[in-house]
Formats: sequence, structure tokens, C-alpha cells
Amino acid sequence: QVRLVESGGGSVRPGASLRLSCTALGSGDLFSSTSMGWFRQTPGNARTFVASIRAGGTTFYTDSVKGRFTISRDNGKNTVSLQMNNLEPEDTAIYYCAMLRSSGNSFGQGIQVTVSS
Repeated sequence: QVRLVESGGGSVRPGASLRLSCTALGSGDLFSSTSMGWFRQTPGNARTFVASIRAGGTTFYTDSVKGRFTISRDNGKNTVSLQMNNLEPEDTAIYYCAMLRSSGNSFGQGIQVTVSS
């Protein structure tokens, strides 16, 4: 059973940076062959896609974060990270790490990111 554990959230001012990390505990060799991603959710809204990275390193981003966010992975440490620069109030949300599989996606418990002046 894989458990995804996020870290690195917090409260920052607009224009600041944060780096989210996620460790896939118990994933063994599965991590390196599986796409990973980040989603976010605000109160009253559905969870939405932010970014993903394939096993081979190809990345995808939602339009609103392109040029500001960078997703990366370290297969040796079973971690995936999201570097978030030039944060905007609209980025305020709970961020979820995800393991993306055809059998169904798995999500972490989520971590709060608040951007406010």
C-alpha cells in the first residue's frame, strides 16, 4: 500500500516562492515507472490538475501556472517536488500529491498553501 506524504506548504506573500515535496512511502520500484502529479482544491470546488511528470520526465502544466511552477522527480528517493515561484493569491489552495495509474489515482492527505498580503 503506497502512502503519499506532502511537505513544504505554508503562508507567503504574493511574489514569493514555495517548494512542495512528496514522498511515496512503500512504493518500491513502482514509483520510478509511474507518472506523478500535483492537484489543488479550494473550498467548495473540485480538485483540479496543476502539473504532472511522466516516468521518462515529460512534464505537463495547467495554463495558469506555466512559467511559474516546475515539477520534478527524484526516482532514487521516491520523491516528486513542485517549485512554485511568483505565487499569486489565486494559487491559495490545498495541494495534493498524486500517483497516476490506469487502475486509479492515489492522493496524499494534502497540504495548505496560502498566498496573501
